[in-house]
Amino acid sequence: MSVVRNLVGGAILFAVVVAAFMYMPQSGTSKSGGGHEEAEHSDQASEVALNDAKVAAAGIEILTAAPATLRDTLLLNGVILPNGETLVQVTPRFPGVVRQVQKRVGDAVAANDVLARVESNQSLTVYDLKAPIGGTIIDRQIALGEYVTEQKAAFTIADLTSVWIDLSVHRRDMQRVKLKDKVLIDVGDGGAPVESEISYVSPVGSADTQSSLARILVDNKDGRFKPGLFVAARLILASRSASTAVRLSALQTVENRTVVFVREGDKFQIRDVELGERDAEFVEVLFGVSEGENYAAKNSFIVKAELAKGSAIHEH
Repeated sequence: MSVVRNLVGGAILFAVVVAAFMYMPQSGTSKSGGGHEEAEHSDQASEVALNDAKVAAAGIEILTAAPATLRDTLLLNGVILPNGETLVQVTPRFPGVVRQVQKRVGDAVAANDVLARVESNQSLTVYDLKAPIGGTIIDRQIALGEYVTEQKAAFTIADLTSVWIDLSVHRRDMQRVKLKDKVLIDVGDGGAPVESEISYVSPVGSADTQSSLARILVDNKDGRFKPGLFVAARLILASRSASTAVRLSALQTVENRTVVFVREGDKFQIRDVELGERDAEFVEVLFGVSEGENYAAKNSFIVKAELAKGSAIHEH
């Protein structure tokens, strides 16, 4: 019996050893294979391919990292107005009835152009109502057959080759706004900001808004500034140079890391970046992107989405 028990015990021990051996991880097989897959996944997640056609279709803006001037600014809101020094109101010389109207709001006129014809109420003769200056008609207050007098302006003409921008300055900021201070104006049309300077600072404030007025005189020969529209302006308080900078829109967060997508050929590479100072437009890059490298700025989040999509496909 003891012999039988010994044989059975030995058989059980042998089976346990064999099973343990079979389930031991073997070097160079599953473990190393898993490491290879992780490395491959990391490589795929570090870049994404997008050709020029896809970049254009997605509206991704490609810019070049370059030196930039970072500015400490004060944001001010304002409104575009006609230049009050090149604006005239045209009134009838004598009371009478409007017999003819030749110009409308928006029409460009030259000096001495006939705007309307009025029949005098006194002499019953018709006289011409003419433009005293060249410019654009921005208001008309007469109509055919209407009785008009010299008490009311019939037309308002403005030379819009220059305009005013009136900025509202809160009382806490009044001491920071001075004549000749440089200002960057965001027109709001997607174009580059316009640089100008403060040309007038009001000596009085408004009781209603508890703010004061600062004015900018802006060249408008290209017609970019439309009276009546609001704009944002940044008063430049201080500035410094950055050797390499990118647009703020280029910054994205991937796995709690701040990154920039740098383009090489048809691929965007993910770059971890170390950042310095920033302003409303640019941020200084201390490490991660070099001057002269192209990167995704506007709509860079689309590159991030494509990167995430590629990682998800690989995981499946």
